[in-house]
Amino acid sequence: MPRRLSFVWLCAGLAGVLILTSMPGLARAGTKPAPPSPAREVRLLAFGNSLIHGYGLAAGQTLPERLEAALKARGHSVAVINSGNSGDTTASGRARLEWALGAGRVDLALVALGGNDALRGLDPAGTYDNLDAILTRLAAAGLPVLLAGMLAPRNLGADYAADFDAVFPKLAETHGVAFYPFLLDGVAMDPALNQADGIHPNAAGVAVIVARLAPLLGAMIEALEKRRPQAEGAAGGAASGG
Repeated sequence: MPRRLSFVWLCAGLAGVLILTSMPGLARAGTKPAPPSPAREVRLLAFGNSLIHGYGLAAGQTLPERLEAALKARGHSVAVINSGNSGDTTASGRARLEWALGAGRVDLALVALGGNDALRGLDPAGTYDNLDAILTRLAAAGLPVLLAGMLAPRNLGADYAADFDAVFPKLAETHGVAFYPFLLDGVAMDPALNQADGIHPNAAGVAVIVARLAPLLGAMIEALEKRRPQAEGAAGGAASGG
């Protein structure tokens, strides 16, 4: 073959190599795709009193622990933070909210306070004001909230019960948060589901509460998970100037 012709073939061969390596699909043919990044763990703040903290329950039986297990069984990557404090009223909960929020990243919150206000016969107007401040602060932090309501003991009188019971649905409507009307629904007044004091759920009672809360919180987590890629995509576009 003449030397000039062999040089032409050599140039053509090099050009073909350059074309092939510049085609992403062909250049990476035979390589394994990168594994998908693991789902970012959702951190759920369970904020409340002894009903959250787990008064009288063994390790592994508290509402936050059982709720985390139930949500994981539904396929969610989630950590439920036990931020319950036995004896808390809405006022003491309000006072420690900043500490709870400062303990680590939080993605959404379950608020379950008010039971001790009712047991002490505290003014429902004060209960409203404290929870209003708590929900306002959580909204400022950009956190979706599930508000769990409470009902007043009926021995405090019909007027008190009516005023107290109305606090929670009014707050949920005002703040536009998800609402579970009564944390102890299906459990209160049932001796088989409560400890000897008749107030705090036993392990079986916690299981009832978890079974009712998990679908609601699971739906909220799913909404977060759907929004997260969009938010990350928007952030990436802004960072690249797109």
